[in-house]
Amino acid sequence: MSGRARNALSIDVEDYFQVSAFEGVIAKADWSQWPSRVEAATHRLLDLFAERQVHATFFTLGWVAERYPQLIRRIVADQHELACHGYDHVRLTQHTPVSLREDLHKSKTLLEDAAGLAVQGFRAASFSIDTSNLWVFGEIEAAGFRYSSSVYPVHHDLYGIPDAQRIPFKAPGTARLMEIPVATARFFGRNIPAGGGGYFRLFPYWLSRQLIRAVQRQEVGRANMYFHPWEFDTAQPRPPGLSARTRFRHYLNQERALPRLRRLLADFHWAPFAEVYADCLE
Repeated sequence: MSGRARNALSIDVEDYFQVSAFEGVIAKADWSQWPSRVEAATHRLLDLFAERQVHATFFTLGWVAERYPQLIRRIVADQHELACHGYDHVRLTQHTPVSLREDLHKSKTLLEDAAGLAVQGFRAASFSIDTSNLWVFGEIEAAGFRYSSSVYPVHHDLYGIPDAQRIPFKAPGTARLMEIPVATARFFGRNIPAGGGGYFRLFPYWLSRQLIRAVQRQEVGRANMYFHPWEFDTAQPRPPGLSARTRFRHYLNQERALPRLRRLLADFHWAPFAEVYADCLE
């Protein structure tokens, strides 16, 4: 295990057909026509974490809690932190204040009712907080959340605030809400993604490991990484009509993802957000 620094491990619990990149191919009205795999895929990760005695934060859709309350109960019983990922993976850039307020209330209530405990963390679908919708922080705080992890300080065609702070900061327009950005390493004046997801599957493992070590050496001190259950599910259906870019991003190196995750769990010390960032959430 590398050093004593604890890093925050998170899972965004959503089904494969709910990803933002599939919106143009699978309509929300057609979700029921696709076999759901989120429950089994998440149990697979829970089994691995139990084996390795690792705990994480599970940013979970209200849609999942509504259909699989037993999965929510296992997440909590296994001593992981339960957090909110919205109801049905609508990007915050598509919300109005009224619709976001309703979404946050509905999803938070579903999760808390299934778990029997309060939920304090939130992550926007597809990291969809950018400079165009900073007003959403006020709604997130008003809904009763203590922190968000929705900003990725990188250049990306779908998300990101490249010049955002790389360490936890008080969200603008709020009294206490903390924003905990996804991990980036700073090299040659640029932020390099070090937060997992597709980058973890794209980069060779040695590079991901070096980036995490760089994050720990630099002023950030602790990495904040995320994954999705579908990234480790090589048997998931493949919808027709996806663009070449979407196929590349979604399916790249899925067969290598689980062995890499096993190495990651062994090489670094991981814990839920509420523990890693306790000093920021007092």
